[in-house]
Amino acid sequence: MDNQSFGAAEQVIEHLMQLHPKGFDLSLDRIRILLEKFGNPHKSLPPVIHIAGTNGKGSTSAFCRALLEASGLSVHVHSSPHLVRWHERFRIGGPGGTSGYVDDTLLAETLRRVEAVNDGAKATVFELLTAATFVLFADIPADVVILEVGLGGRYDATNVIDNPAVSVIMPISLDHQAYLGDRVELIAAEKAGIMKPGSPVVIGHQEFEAAEEVLIATADRLGCPLHIYGQDFTAHEEHGRLVYQDGDGLMDLPLPLLPGRHQHANAAAAIAAVKAAGFVLEDMAVERAMQSVFWPARLQRLYEGVLVDAAPQGSELWLDGGHNPGAGEVIAEALASFEEKEPRPLYLIIGMINTKDPFGFFEHFAGLAHYVYCAPIKGTDAFIDPVALASSAADAGLAAEPVSSIGEALEAIYDRADPNQPPPRILIGGSLYFAGNALAENGTPPA
Repeated sequence: MDNQSFGAAEQVIEHLMQLHPKGFDLSLDRIRILLEKFGNPHKSLPPVIHIAGTNGKGSTSAFCRALLEASGLSVHVHSSPHLVRWHERFRIGGPGGTSGYVDDTLLAETLRRVEAVNDGAKATVFELLTAATFVLFADIPADVVILEVGLGGRYDATNVIDNPAVSVIMPISLDHQAYLGDRVELIAAEKAGIMKPGSPVVIGHQEFEAAEEVLIATADRLGCPLHIYGQDFTAHEEHGRLVYQDGDGLMDLPLPLLPGRHQHANAAAAIAAVKAAGFVLEDMAVERAMQSVFWPARLQRLYEGVLVDAAPQGSELWLDGGHNPGAGEVIAEALASFEEKEPRPLYLIIGMINTKDPFGFFEHFAGLAHYVYCAPIKGTDAFIDPVALASSAADAGLAAEPVSSIGEALEAIYDRADPNQPPPRILIGGSLYFAGNALAENGTPPA
């Protein structure tokens, strides 16, 4: 795969964005019509692992890919949104468990084919990109497809899959209320829309009992073989190892490379999903997967780059795109565990989209974060004004101020850092788009 040259596809997508709306159309009619013109490529895919949820979708996709590739299988992966480049949404599997982002020329050609076949019909950009996903994944042989839902589930453009090998529902909390409803039960009902009659379902760790009840009731109504975290499978840390348990017994595994206790539950859901999809997992392959899994902007430590060089010497620089109250809780919990092991002053550099709940995100950092800098997000007008964002942080009990950029925040941290204290721990986060800004500015885009 060509991970170096990006250009032609970006130009085609920019052209499509001028012609088509960027939002979501909560209906499957248009995508079905478009795919039918292509001969329904979504019906000729290898086995599909379909993943929905408010939080943890991307990490669980990464765990599934690591497990399958460690088993020597060829894996296509669809994910969204991207962090820096559109190509990140299309990972193409190769021989022997290898993979990489789609070749730029191939993506550009496929998008032009989709535009030509669509022939001016109404469609959102996400629908066109999803159609391109199915065309690519059907044209290029692979052993399995991992398909991450974009928004919701029931009416997401990926939900034309009629017979998934397994449907996976990860933690559900409040997010995208304008589209999905303002109660977790309503959001759970939308996410449950990816379940299909008779197809296995894996339910990951759910914080809200009301959401889990909706998911279980839907699976039961559809006659889906059901695997529930905490009931049919589980995982916990013991003596610095990850212990996974299901009906087949125990696995004693290395802790996954993705940090944070919440990743233990994501890893468990992925193991359960791959097994429920009918794939055999050898213990050695699972061990390799835990030691190789990677997913950018999920508590990703930045070790080198422009931003790292701009921070006070010896600083820890972390990146996480989590953007809702549920994500804020698990990120804060992970950073608190870092603090227990190695105390450092914690600074936050935060940018958020204006559809999010900043107070619900910030409140989990009260008493943990030393100071917060609030910045705009490049490439979109839909960010919360840094002054308003700093006000939300203050309402949550945090000392905060607005800045014009990540660079200005790092300069301020450099000036504020006490030489008599350990070098700071810095988290850049609040939005996947903002995390993408950081990776681009640091010179370390996903590869």
